[in-house]
Amino acid sequence: ASISGIIRAIEARPVPHASGMSSPAMVIESDGKDQWIELTGSETYRDATPEELVTKLNNAGLAGMGGAGFPTAVKLRPNTPIHTLILNGTECEPYITADHALMRERAEDIIQGALLLAYILGEPEQILIGIEDNKPDAIEAIKKATAACADPRIVIRVFATKYPSGGEKQLIQILTGKEVKSGGLPSDIGMVMQNVGTAVAAWDAISKGIPLISRVTTVVGESLETQRNLNVRLGTAVIDVLNSQGFDANKANRIVMGGPMMGISLASGAVPVIKTSNCLLAPTTEELSPPPPAQACIRCGHCAEACPVSLLPQQLYWYAQAEDHEKLKDHNLFDCIECGACAYVCPSHIPLVQYYRAAKGEMRAMEQ
Repeated sequence: ASISGIIRAIEARPVPHASGMSSPAMVIESDGKDQWIELTGSETYRDATPEELVTKLNNAGLAGMGGAGFPTAVKLRPNTPIHTLILNGTECEPYITADHALMRERAEDIIQGALLLAYILGEPEQILIGIEDNKPDAIEAIKKATAACADPRIVIRVFATKYPSGGEKQLIQILTGKEVKSGGLPSDIGMVMQNVGTAVAAWDAISKGIPLISRVTTVVGESLETQRNLNVRLGTAVIDVLNSQGFDANKANRIVMGGPMMGISLASGAVPVIKTSNCLLAPTTEELSPPPPAQACIRCGHCAEACPVSLLPQQLYWYAQAEDHEKLKDHNLFDCIECGACAYVCPSHIPLVQYYRAAKGEMRAMEQ
């Protein structure tokens, strides 16, 4: 639990998901004391085996904090030898600056977390930290922390800001020139990628014994009096976070969890902040206008030109409409990273990503 108090209910509550569905949740009433259990941590983690550390991280609830929320313990148990650990410090989507703030404020902990993850992975040959060139202060902070650490394996790679370079496979190609095959994992080519937020959470869990109960979240939008990055306890209602920053519901045309490209519109402000909530966006109509009604596809091909994974969005759209799952598999639907670039450039304003998400959900349900 992220606060001390009393569990008042276990019931269905709205969750941050594109479907708008509810899910079982524990409702905790704070006692206002914020009492903690006794925390046990140690910075001399090399006295423990990698397996023991992975178990601790798993018990601490660590998950990827960059996007998909993949369990960290699973990523740290690859089936192949790892020669490269990559830390993802990329935030290419507009508005979001949570990792930027984290790199600026906790650079030393990021480096310590990187060394911890490297130890668990069997000491890979190199540790790459990818940061975009629009974050000079974060780059400087990471460089200072790296110099103080004096580990020759750590290399900082600065590259041009371009959406969506923060995707796992896209960043691997940018930093190493290698490609992960369709349907494959980075571990297949000897690489593991973790977000900088995950590295900090891992270091906190091992060195201080603090489980993952909070995360840095960008709270932004013109309907707020103050726009800033906050360290938010998991489970906090989105509306409470927004109200703390002077939220004016009359100005906002929607509430988005995530950025304007990959985020999802929330049906309710009662939705909780979760481990992957890197941004809460409360824009005005002038700032982020509602999308116009979708029209017929004119086969212009702009979506295919914009796709960073070299898919064929137009064909995927047709097959998703027809629920032709075999064709969707043949056209590598699950390689889609849902970046929204195709929908953004579509002159017919077709919500392509929503079709892909729905098709993926149907296909997963059928497989189960």
